Amino acid sequence: MTTPAIDRPSPSHRSPRQDAPRRRRRTGRWVLLSLAVLVVAAAGTGYWLYNDLDGNIEGVDIDKAIGGDRPEKLPTSGQNVLVLGSDSRAGDNAELNTGRVAGARSDTALVMHIPEGRTKAVAVSIPRDTLVTRPECAKADGSQVAPAERVMFNSIYSQVGPACVVKTVEKMSGVRMDHYVEIDFAGFKDLVDAIGGVTVTVDQDIHDPSSGLDLTAGTHRLNGTESLQFVRTRHGVGDGSDLGRIGLQQQFMVALLSEIKKQDLLGSPTKTYKIADTLTSALTTDSELASLTALTDFGRSLNGVDPAGMETIMLPVAYDKTDPNRVVAAEPQASTLWEAIRNDQDIPESAKKSPAGGGTS
Repeated sequence: MTTPAIDRPSPSHRSPRQDAPRRRRRTGRWVLLSLAVLVVAAAGTGYWLYNDLDGNIEGVDIDKAIGGDRPEKLPTSGQNVLVLGSDSRAGDNAELNTGRVAGARSDTALVMHIPEGRTKAVAVSIPRDTLVTRPECAKADGSQVAPAERVMFNSIYSQVGPACVVKTVEKMSGVRMDHYVEIDFAGFKDLVDAIGGVTVTVDQDIHDPSSGLDLTAGTHRLNGTESLQFVRTRHGVGDGSDLGRIGLQQQFMVALLSEIKKQDLLGSPTKTYKIADTLTSALTTDSELASLTALTDFGRSLNGVDPAGMETIMLPVAYDKTDPNRVVAAEPQASTLWEAIRNDQDIPESAKKSPAGGGTS
């Protein structure tokens, strides 16, 4: 198997990230609203439809893959969920790949912490180009991958698999992940076409030969294929780093949800089923959540969480002294942040400051 090429951010990755807090807030809101859509869909379908949706969800047995080498689950630690946004270029999506990169990548990673009582939430964003220590991991075929230092966080998913991403996050944070949720951006193509497209507005021309996207500044109605190009675009936005691509992905998700709300699609059982069918087809979760019943119960447990009030924090990072295009966890801020999450405590302001930019919202 050929290892997918990994995009390297340009040195201008150092530029200020004025829009980062808003983008991370949108990501958290998208995750919670997606779960809410699943809850509504489950309540409005018959048994056979429910069973069909249930079969869409892929499950990963994280506990079996990681084994007992995990942080202790503390009685007051709330719920912790690792959310990955992946962009698969394999299978049915291969024909839509206008670029040169194959395989699947995960460019968006959030640790969502939901404290006891579940009335608020905190989302910690882990930059894709953070250098981390990858522990020894087992691949899906059972083969072992040796530990390695100074590994780019984004590479773990494509090279070893989702269970190793969970294990790496647990090792670097000391926080036990209760659940794992992966959402495939390409899974929304059919949904976009079904609702007649999604409207987005861009403030500058975008011409990216790698993704195939060619837009002039202004407002555009995108079909499913164009939407995929939109969320995959990197080179035609901003300084060409992955910050621009992540921003477009989050902008698209907000636009999609706005379109669903505007059309009142959830008021129609038939349209509700189409939405739920697409969403569940795009989901991979840990085995404990890999059923519509479990997702519905979990979604209902989040009813008290107000997405607008969710605090979003970027993992404090500093530019690597050897490679200025990479970042490393900044200390002592990162350790203080993870300790607060482990103990279900408010995160000190000092733990929200990142030398490399970004922070909290």
